[in-house]
Amino acid sequence: MPDNPFHTIDEVWPLRGKRVIVRAGLNVPLADGVVRDDFRIKEASKTIQFLQKEGVRVVVLAYIGRDPNETLKPVYESMKRFLPISWAGGLVDEKAAAAVSALRDGEAVLLENTRSHLGEESNDEAFARALAAYGDIYVNDAFADSHRAYASIVGISKYLPSYAGLIFAREYEMLSHAFNPKHPALFILGGAKFETKLPLVERFVQKYDHVFIGGAIANDFLKGKGYEVGKSKISDIDLSASPLRSDPRIIIPSDVIISGPRRRMTKAANAVLPEESILDVGPQTVQNLAPFISAAKTILWNGPLGNYEGGYDDATIALAKLIADASEHGGAVSILGGGDTIAAIEKLGLNNKFTFISTAGGAMLQFLETETLPGIEALTKPSQRDQNKPKQSYIFAKSGRDS
Repeated sequence: MPDNPFHTIDEVWPLRGKRVIVRAGLNVPLADGVVRDDFRIKEASKTIQFLQKEGVRVVVLAYIGRDPNETLKPVYESMKRFLPISWAGGLVDEKAAAAVSALRDGEAVLLENTRSHLGEESNDEAFARALAAYGDIYVNDAFADSHRAYASIVGISKYLPSYAGLIFAREYEMLSHAFNPKHPALFILGGAKFETKLPLVERFVQKYDHVFIGGAIANDFLKGKGYEVGKSKISDIDLSASPLRSDPRIIIPSDVIISGPRRRMTKAANAVLPEESILDVGPQTVQNLAPFISAAKTILWNGPLGNYEGGYDDATIALAKLIADASEHGGAVSILGGGDTIAAIEKLGLNNKFTFISTAGGAMLQFLETETLPGIEALTKPSQRDQNKPKQSYIFAKSGRDS
């Protein structure tokens, strides 16, 4: 595994009294305005706590959801259970500027959703400069968001000395292990959006002994074999002529859980009717997969095996238990990621049974495919950060929306 191509914030000394901007990964699921899964919040708190102990004045940036009107206030309410932190209530405005100015050594403040500003997703230079003006040093600790070339991920690094956070560096180190696995190696890929995952399957079938395909993307393989998939979710990709269709290293479901006009039931994968939908893999499939898991020395898993959010979680939960056992008792290196995958593990209380649980979903998949991300590139490219650092105290870029 190559050395980290970036420097980390724990290499910098002294830090006391400096204002450090931490881009944290706080895009967590909410239900009725309350955080539903605080895994990412707990992870993000580690770097912030480290900086607070060093006497740093910490300014935390993050985004939440897709709607620019969504607020990070519920995240703040959850976050303050893990560390002392205040709420700015703004982003690039007088309210946020006052909150940053009021910071004392060892204190932290969370600013509002960066996606509330038009300049975030367009990587607007003025917005990046406005954010940079809040600090002396920039730290990217949001590996899960670093597949996006946003102003708070990429643009800001041009104007400040920039480092990786502790969680970011850990993500890079542990996910890099996946490129040179111990054998036998098993890659389990679930979820949907096969169009984006096909290059990953093509790459890892060459690196791993077996690749198991679950989730909605398994429907594409079943259809490619000529099976009826009914009203199941499928991609636009046609695998009927793909060599992957008959590759012996690829494992697909032998039975499935379907929902149809009559009821929910288990069926052989080749017995689905036109009016039925495949929503999970069946128990025989999990049983067939068990020997591969127990024999594996490396297990890489991303994405649920069924429609997890719709309540079809039996196979995903059974899989989590099998991998936990292989990791704890069989000595397998287990690397897991993806929102619903993590939710299953949290539900079962198995967090400590795996070698590494990534905070990333889409970023994990992109990193596994390309071995880099825009956020990584931003930390490693040479720049004139010190020379370009904004000299004014606070610049307020015009927001297309209220912060």
